[in-house]
Amino acid sequence: MAESRCGLVCSECSYKEPCNCGGCANIENPFWGECTIKNCCEKDNSLDHCGTCYSFPCAKLTEFSNDVEHGDKGARIEQCRKWSKESTEISQ
Repeated sequence: MAESRCGLVCSECSYKEPCNCGGCANIENPFWGECTIKNCCEKDNSLDHCGTCYSFPCAKLTEFSNDVEHGDKGARIEQCRKWSKESTEISQ
């Protein structure tokens, strides 16, 4: 099950408890403010996470995942692939 829209594993995030964050899949806005990835998934495309998008991985997600300060060198993209594969296996 997807914990976030972008592939971040919220249960492993160091900000989860100190910021009382429920994970973007469960809250209106992340603790840092508006998230373009979350908005794209939820509001623009009605998706559970980026891995189910027809343009996955898009430039926006790739840039976000590889951001020098907050990125994870593509790990969240791989997580979205994993979630997408898991949901496909469940539905078969």
